[in-house]
Amino acid sequence: MRRAIAILGGTGALGQGLALRWARAGEEVIIGSRDRGRAQAAAQSIVQLVGPSALVSGMENSAACARTKLCVLTVPFGSQAALLKELKAVLQAGTVLIDATVPLAASVGGRATRVLGVWQGSAAQQSAELVPPGVSVVAAFHNISSDTLHRDAAVECDSIICSDDEQARKIASELAEKIPGVRAIDGGKLENARIVEQITALLIALNIRYKTHGAGIRITGIL
Repeated sequence: MRRAIAILGGTGALGQGLALRWARAGEEVIIGSRDRGRAQAAAQSIVQLVGPSALVSGMENSAACARTKLCVLTVPFGSQAALLKELKAVLQAGTVLIDATVPLAASVGGRATRVLGVWQGSAAQQSAELVPPGVSVVAAFHNISSDTLHRDAAVECDSIICSDDEQARKIASELAEKIPGVRAIDGGKLENARIVEQITALLIALNIRYKTHGAGIRITGIL
């Protein structure tokens, strides 16, 4: 059964890239933002790229969250806790929250390549501590380049999916594989998200070193 996908903080590069790919796959996407106007503008730009059949709308974050039980969090780490506290009243039991947050240190004059320490162990574990009971948190989409998502070509990258909820992990994996070229890899428990989040900083450093924007990962030896 298809459910609308609410992308919270969806006006950023990663959020819009995921929205574009899922809209192309025929999914209904709701782009969330602090600013409803920005969300609607981002939604309209995706409709223009995909065509009039695209099911994409824009709303304020809380309205987007209230519309569905499938949410993807794509905000910077500095905004993660505050947004989840704001959404606590509208996050419904049974919701799957897919968290792509990476706790990167702020960088002056360049891209951040250092991961901050998080008391809970990872940004995803912090989310799990902040959401209401009955909400399942999944860590995913950390290592997929937003630049690559915005292109037309297949995304040659694996997405490592971590969660303590097997059904939630399955849902996130199905979403990942709706993006051409992406393979979902079962990364085990949510506590493993701390490792996956750290890989993002390494990929950013590789992008800088090799003057590219699309570094990703492939796990070999798995069929």
